[in-house]
Amino acid sequence: MQHVVITGGNRGIGLSLVKQYLAKGCKVTVLCRNLSAELADLDVTVHSGIDFSQPAQLQQVASQFAENSVDVLINNAGIFSNETLNELDLDRVQAQFQVDAVAPLVLSHAMLPALKVGSKIAMLTSRMGSISDNGSGAYYGYRMAKAALNAASVSLSHDLESRQVYVGIYHPGFVKTQMVGFAGDISPDEAARRLVERISELDASRSGQFFHSNGDALPW
Repeated sequence: MQHVVITGGNRGIGLSLVKQYLAKGCKVTVLCRNLSAELADLDVTVHSGIDFSQPAQLQQVASQFAENSVDVLINNAGIFSNETLNELDLDRVQAQFQVDAVAPLVLSHAMLPALKVGSKIAMLTSRMGSISDNGSGAYYGYRMAKAALNAASVSLSHDLESRQVYVGIYHPGFVKTQMVGFAGDISPDEAARRLVERISELDASRSGQFFHSNGDALPW
């Protein structure tokens, strides 16, 4: 039985990922800030009350996993806001950078003892972190954080190659979640279904590459 660890699995894409991996017969552990009623009803292990801006909390929860006990780590948790030049809130910029870029790196590093040979780390990023794809500006904190996450993920893919741990970098699509005011064009269930497919395909040849959940390669 595969053991899948998912951050931010209490709602949105994360909750849909939890349900789909459970349906596949996987053991699922969720790390989240708040426990939702829907997550509480599922047969999963939950570590709630986690502040992803605090590295010590991530390191502490990672230490609770046994060695070689995790097959897939999905770094899904994130926050989002829009900063423009007319309203440049540096606190929000820094918060997004800490949660969206630094936290996935901290947790991935802390979880390394728990990962097996052949394990996978999936980073849920965004095409808004693509520099060449930026045609509209604004969203300073989110764009910077996701670009930084992409850079860290590529470095991880190189550094973990010898351990045969593979790193997937995925844009889920424009998904109808609370994070974007439910303004997306695909459902969380559809995004999760695609992501499960992409993660299943992840191997040495795809590690460190940037993909849309529909399978298209994305520009940096």
